[in-house]
Amino acid sequence: MKGFDPQYTDLPDYILKCTRMIWEGRGISELDWHYGDNLLVRTPAGISRGNAAGKANTIATLAEFPDRQLLGEDVIWSGDEDTGFLSSHRILSTATHQGGAFGPATGITCTFRTIADTFCKDNRVWDEWLIRDNAAIAVQLGQSPREAAHAAILAGDTKMPLTPDTDIEGPYNGRGNTNEWGERHADVLRSIMAADFSVIPKHYDRACHVSFPCRQENYGHEAATEFWLGLRSAFPSANFTVEHQIGRVDPMMSPRSAIRWSLTGTHEGWGRFGSPTGAPIHIMGVSHVEFGPWGIRREFTLFDEIAIWKQILLQTQHA
Repeated sequence: MKGFDPQYTDLPDYILKCTRMIWEGRGISELDWHYGDNLLVRTPAGISRGNAAGKANTIATLAEFPDRQLLGEDVIWSGDEDTGFLSSHRILSTATHQGGAFGPATGITCTFRTIADTFCKDNRVWDEWLIRDNAAIAVQLGQSPREAAHAAILAGDTKMPLTPDTDIEGPYNGRGNTNEWGERHADVLRSIMAADFSVIPKHYDRACHVSFPCRQENYGHEAATEFWLGLRSAFPSANFTVEHQIGRVDPMMSPRSAIRWSLTGTHEGWGRFGSPTGAPIHIMGVSHVEFGPWGIRREFTLFDEIAIWKQILLQTQHA
């Protein structure tokens, strides 16, 4: 690849090797060349800028989960050597909790997913959107997502999570590609958010495997409908936006799609987040799907449920 070290054969090879080298190989200093000097990282919790912040966050996570393994499940990407690449990297992690942001050490081994959308050019990452299923960690450590958010606030973390008003424009302003599989996926999501849940039995395989926040793994149309209905009913008038869309067909793989999306509005309905509070909410979400002969056969949707609860609690009397 032009501009990249010759050891990397293609973009997925670059993403997978660098991730393993930095996290499992403990090559934290490698971030000096892997991250751009003014790297912008957005998570549902907020924004960090610069290589120094990236290194500090990496070290803190490794201190809390020192034996973390990051198993790269897929890299769905778009772009080219001249304009740069956008990689949507889905990771399944296993890690033993040794104490930190999630409280005193428990010795419990957790399993959780992360999806990182990264803009890569000239052998470096310059812009990133990172979503980790923090609620999955909390649940495995014995806390509900609401309890974890409440505990963080009581510990002094009263910073509001990321909202459109606090977001920052970075060097990447692409929207992905117009591949047919990304278009199909986007059409399904837009229909669901328009409260047309009948698209699920029409466009999902009856035996679909679905993976949702809070480490929810399930199968079939009813499980998919229950999740999306519960989310939409909590924010019935919120504005849904497809922020970035990639469709791909690669050898020996099913057609796939990666869509980063947002939901911005008011918590004014019953659903996944309990009784309505009227709190303004912003959700940064991402969905990967794989297609088969009978429709969507696998779906992985992530958002940070703790960050959503934190927004609700900080803006109501329930904190």
